[in-house]
This record gives sequence, C-alpha cells and structure tokens, in this order.
Amino acid sequence: MAGGAIVNTSGGKDYPGKMTAFVLMTCLVAATGGLIFGYDIGISGGVTSMDSFLLKFFPSVYRKEKADKSTNQYCKFDSQLLTMFTSSLYLAALVASFFASVVTRVLGRKWSMFGGGITFLIGAAINGAAVNVFMLILGRILLGIGVGFANQSVPVYLSEMAPARLRGMLNIGFQLMITIGILAANLINYGAAKIKGGWGWRVSLALAAVPAGIITLGSLFLPDTPNSLIDRGHEEKAKSMLRKIRGTDDIQLEYNDLLVASQESKIVEHPWRNIIMRKYRPQLTMAILIPFFQQLTGINVIMFYAPVLFKTIGFGSDASLMSAVISGLVNVFATLLSIFTVDKLGRRKLLLFGGAQMLICQIIVGTLIAIKFGTNGEAHLSKLYAGAVVLFICLYVAGFAWSWGPLGWLVPSEIFPLEIRSAGQSINVAVNMFFTFVIAQVFLAMLCHMKFGLFYFFGGWVVLMTIFVALFLPETKNVPIEEMVIVWKGHWFWGSFIRDDEVHVGNIEMGNGKPTTV
Repeated sequence: MAGGAIVNTSGGKDYPGKMTAFVLMTCLVAATGGLIFGYDIGISGGVTSMDSFLLKFFPSVYRKEKADKSTNQYCKFDSQLLTMFTSSLYLAALVASFFASVVTRVLGRKWSMFGGGITFLIGAAINGAAVNVFMLILGRILLGIGVGFANQSVPVYLSEMAPARLRGMLNIGFQLMITIGILAANLINYGAAKIKGGWGWRVSLALAAVPAGIITLGSLFLPDTPNSLIDRGHEEKAKSMLRKIRGTDDIQLEYNDLLVASQESKIVEHPWRNIIMRKYRPQLTMAILIPFFQQLTGINVIMFYAPVLFKTIGFGSDASLMSAVISGLVNVFATLLSIFTVDKLGRRKLLLFGGAQMLICQIIVGTLIAIKFGTNGEAHLSKLYAGAVVLFICLYVAGFAWSWGPLGWLVPSEIFPLEIRSAGQSINVAVNMFFTFVIAQVFLAMLCHMKFGLFYFFGGWVVLMTIFVALFLPETKNVPIEEMVIVWKGHWFWGSFIRDDEVHVGNIEMGNGKPTTV
C-alpha cells in the first residue's frame, strides 16, 4: 500500500518522541498566523456592506445599490469595483508568497512569519485611518503581503515542528485559527455596524491589528525548526532543538534523515527550476490541484446564501449575524473534529467522506432552492422549509470544515522534500489566492446566470476532486516528513516518476529496488 508505515533500519515504525508542552506551545503560537487571514476573510464582506463606508469611498456604488430594488434572490447587486477592492488582497498575497519562499528558505520560517505579521499590522493601521481610496488600497495590499508571508511559512513550520504521528493535529491548528478569526470578525462587524456616527468601519478595519500583533510578537519568541536550522548550516543547534521538541535524547534516526535531506537541499541551487523536474511531478501536481479544488468546493455560494435563508426563518435584521455566528460556530467545531481524527483516520478518509457529505448537501440544497425559487429567483419560504435548507447548509459547512478546509493547507505543507519545500508551499499559496480572487470576481455573475444550477456546478467539481483523491492521493498520516518520498515511490501511479536512485532517505530499507512498507 502506498500509504503504509515506513520501516526504519531500527525496525520501528516511527521516530521516538512525544507531544511535549514546548511543541504544543510553539505550534499554538505559530498557528495564530491563521488569525490574520481568517479575520480579513470575515471583516471584508461586512465592511463593504456598511453604508457609511460606501458613502465615503464608493459613493457611486452606494447610489447604484440603493437604486436596485430587485427582489430576485439570484441576481443580487454586483459591483465589480467593490469586488476588486476586496480581492486586491488575494493578488498581493499571491505575489508576496513567491518572495516569502526566499525569506523562508534563507532566513528561516519564523522571520517569514514576523515579516507577515508586521506588514499586516501596518496595513491595518493605514486602513483604520484611511481618508481616501489610495490609503484603502495601499492598506489592502500590505494586508495581502502579510497574508502571503504567513500562509507560506506557518503550515510548513507546523509540519516540521510536529512529531510525525501528531503532525495533522498540530498543523490543523492553522485552519482552526482561520475559523476563529472569521467568527471574531463577524461578531465585531455586527457590533461596529451599530455604532452611531458612521465610523464603525474604522473599528472593524483597525482591529485587524490585534491578530497581527499576536503573530508579530509571538514569532519573536518562536524557535526555528530543526529542518530549517540544519538547512542553514546550524547542525548542533538543530540537534539540540530536536532533543527539545521531541522530549528525548533518542533522536539519531530523525537527525540522520534531516542530514540526508539537507545534503540533498544543498545540491539544489534553484528550487524553482528543480520543482518542474519529473521526480517532483507528484508533489507539484498536488500543490496546484489541492488549492484549486479547495476553492471549487462551492463554500462561497453556500456562505452567500446563508444570510438570505436566516432572514426568511424570521431572524429579521439580525439574520446576517445569526447566519455568521451559526455557520461560524459549525466551522470552528467541525475543524476541532478534524484535529482529533486526522492522525487516526488519515487524510484520505476525511477528504473522501467530507467530499461525499458536501456533495449530498449541495444536491439537496440546490434542489430545495430550485423547487421554491425556480428560475425567476422570487419565492416565499415557510419557516420549516427554510429551516431544512439551513440544516443542510450547516451540514455542508461541517463537511468542508473537517475535510477540504484544513486539509487544503495540511497536505501540501507535508509532502515536499526539504530542497523544494519553500517553493512548493509558495505555489500552493499562489494557486489558492489566484482562484479565491477569480471566484470572488465571477461568483455573483455566475449565480445570476446559472441560478440554482450553481449548486450542481460546484457539486460536479466535488465529484471530480473526490475521484482524484481516491485515485491519486496516497495516505501521508504518521509518515516522517523527510521520508515522504517513500510514499510517492510506493504509489501505483506516481512511483514511475521517481527512479530508485532518486530515493535518498537516512533510515529506510530498500529491497529489490523498492522501498519496504508495512
């Protein structure tokens, strides 16, 4: 089996080591890098719907929106200018992730996190004090750079610090912080919108400085990963750090693997040129397709519809808050479920079951909306009917939050060999940001034209990604990060891309030209 456990020459299946308080604290602090991304996702939509914000910066958009009296629930008011403002962050993050790759490799993971935090902090200050569109856009670009650096370095840091058998749990801390950031931002938006005097948007935007301050200060106290230390020539420091994070002196096997990975890494002068080599084709494919698929799960269309349905159930003016809080809580708790199951059940099972759950819910929600809204987009739903739709929306959000949500970040961060890890993670972030940008730009237009068919459209993509996982993604749970090449070599499809002489791992038995797995 491609996902089998690795046989070390010592006869064991895993490196010695346990979850130490030191590792837990460092991973918890590093994971707070997810707060800045989550906070921004949650804050943007709320701020751009505040009248005082639109009047100050986008008066033409405000006038058009107020003139739009349509009750069609498919064709809501769509301003490309406003969407472009929100999405500019994703383009900045896309570009920044490539620069972050160099910083992460040359200076270490923690300084990339620090750079992301401080840039996001400056962006938050500029946005909170904005008096014109130029300041808004400048702040937005700085926020994007901060997100690009944090999203590039944090998942890699978590995957390198964690013991192999707990890597999934600790890495998903990043996604958990994203969901907490979204929930906090939604609550802040709700309160800020009620501030008299029309300056609530400033509070929402400026409070982004809080999560930025947490990761900026936190990163100063973080140690560097043994993988990064050894790659930069600090071998004794790496050995000492390995003892500290594993809570044992018996670290020679893992240290040997790190040495071999580092020697391989030093041969590679141009990771961007090397990453397109045939032997890295499996990892490169995953770094492109996993974030691509994550954005095509349809989470956007579901989250968009939630406030409309909550209003129908009878929450009235508090509909958007209830929608945000309920879906936000489902998001957080389902991510917690993922944290406690990912290293037991494995990545593949979560992605396959999550995919099936999302598909069923999409078909049901699409059909329920089609029955009532038809193609004209106007209908009156009974509370019971709307309640059924909301239930399946929550089940869908849960399916996403314990599968493609967290694993879209976990899997790419753990599959790359050291020599191309920073470049690989940059590609992952860039693809994620690019398709987040594209879908944000075209989503409302697609909804208007495809109507309830949009649920089926994304459902089709979920079918495709679930089949892809079933056939092409090997199981990576419990596999030491520097031995991951063995998993690819043992896979029915990807194995042919890697020659026997390209497998260089410290403690693996090779037999008959094949890695031994159990």
